Order: sequence, then C-alpha cells, then structure tokens
Amino acid sequence: MYAITVREPGGPDVLEWTEVPDPVAGPGEVVVDVVASAVNRADLLQRQGHYPPPPGASDTIGLECSGRIAQLGEGVEGWQVGDEVCALLAGGGYAEKVVVPAVQLLPVPSGVDIVTAAGLPEVACTVWSNIVAAGRLSAGETFLVQGGSSGIGTHAIQVAKALGARVAATAGAPDRLERCRELGADIVIDYHDDIPAELKKATDGHGADVILDNMGAKGLAANIDALAPDGRLLIIGLQGGAKGEVNLNKLLVKRASITAMGLRGRPVDGPNGKGAVVAGVREQVWPMIEDGKVRPIVHGTVPMPDAGKAHAQLEAGGVVGKLLLVTPGNG
Repeated sequence: MYAITVREPGGPDVLEWTEVPDPVAGPGEVVVDVVASAVNRADLLQRQGHYPPPPGASDTIGLECSGRIAQLGEGVEGWQVGDEVCALLAGGGYAEKVVVPAVQLLPVPSGVDIVTAAGLPEVACTVWSNIVAAGRLSAGETFLVQGGSSGIGTHAIQVAKALGARVAATAGAPDRLERCRELGADIVIDYHDDIPAELKKATDGHGADVILDNMGAKGLAANIDALAPDGRLLIIGLQGGAKGEVNLNKLLVKRASITAMGLRGRPVDGPNGKGAVVAGVREQVWPMIEDGKVRPIVHGTVPMPDAGKAHAQLEAGGVVGKLLLVTPGNG
C-alpha cells in the first residue's frame, strides 16, 4: 500500500507518499481500506517531531479515518467485511489501509457520506469524553469553548447546544465569530478581548460552568477567572504553552476544578479506555448526528498524496471545521 511518511522532522514539505508494507489484523483488530482521513493539530506536531506516537502505535500520522472493512482479525464480532465505518486511531490514518482495534470502530452515521465521516471520530470522542464524561455538562449550564471555529470547536458548540446548554465561543475574526453563531453559539467573544469580562457581562456575572480549552498555559489565568462557582476547566491542548501559574485561592473560593485529559495515549480497553469512549459516542452523540442536531463541518478536501498542502493550510489559519485527506480513487 501507499502511505504518507515523514522524511525528517520539519515543515509540510517533508511529507511524502511512499510505498510501505500492508498492515495485518491481529486478534480483536480489523483492517480498513481507507477512503479518507482528517488533519488534526496533533498531526502537525508529530510531523515536526514533537508528538511521537504512543508505544505500539503506527508511526504513520493520522488519528482518524473512514473506509470499508477489508479484513477481520480473530475474535472480532459484530462487524463484517465491506461494512462502511469510521474509526478513532492512535496513528496510521494517512494511508490506504490501517489496522484498528474493533472497539474503536463506529458505523458511518446515516445521512453522512463516507468521506465526510472521516472528520468525526477524533472530534466526537474528544468532545464527549471531556464535556460529557468528565465535565458533566447539563442542560441550563453555560459552556465556553475556546477556539469555536476549529474542528473541535464547531463540534463542541453543536453538542453542547444539543445538551441544552447556553453556549459561548471565542474566535479571532468577525467571519469566524459569525460562523460560531450560525452553529448555535449564544455568545461569541473575540479572543483578543477580555474574555472573562465579556463572558460575565453576557451571563449577568455568572461565567462558565464548563470551559473546553486548547491553549493551556497562555489562557489558564483567564479561564480560571471566567469559571462560575463549581466550574470545571477542561484542558485538551497546549498551543499556548505547557507551564503556567495557578491561583489556588481562586479555585478554592469557586470550588472549581481543572482537568487535563489526552485521548491518543489512553489504553484501548478498560473503563477509561478508547473503547469505552467510542461506545459512549456511539450511544449518545451518533443519535445527535443522525437526527441533524449535530453536523460535521468540513472546510475542504485534499488528495492524501498532497497532505503537505493540507498541513500548510491548517498552519496558515482560517480553517473552519475539518480538512479531509482523500485516498486516490475516492475523491
């Protein structure tokens, strides 16, 4: 098969479409003929040499895909060769074939085409495991997502709205703020402004019960200020740095909590494993997609052999939703 390989850590030009050995399904695994994958921020870090795959995972970039099952490993039940699926991966998505633990498979939702489905697993699993499983977001609460026009953000806005929350979102330009509003955000805030002050003004001083943040250290103090009493801050990215100072007194006074939670390095099995996350998504998020409350947002598609162009586009900014990589013959 062919896959994207990284010639050496560096810019988008180091990504090459190269012939590599076909994968083989082990016990509990399937091989998927990949139709499409999607570009995530983590992929850019891996290309640069800053985010190696967890032990045992493929060295090939790509945290999600869609396609058709080509081979079943020993002990796999509930799936058949030819089934159209999408999958959460620890790596391997930028390829014509990929091995996936069967518990990380999802059916392509009804009403969604197989290419578009490639952009769903990573955002759906990240958002569900954070704002629902860990953040316990409930109807009537206020939810703030930092970076509302991103792949994660566009999905989080819709899921939070479907759960009955009042939704606030930040973005850095008027057109992206308007896109957040179109997706269901009740409050939109330019992230260049004083976010805690603007949020409290819009919520009569309450703030956010749950915040989903991808910046890390850079936004830490402002996020704590924006939290409501008993608020939950969920950190899923470190675009603004890994080390910050926490005012513990503010957390104590608010009875607030901070959770930092990755997805890629989780084990496959167990109560907090990727299989459990995928099962929760299938049960709770897939119905939202199938009844139209949550839509996959796709910025555009790029042929997979040109993955470097997609990386450059994401790095340049302005992407709303997901960029998809389509394998030859499927786009």
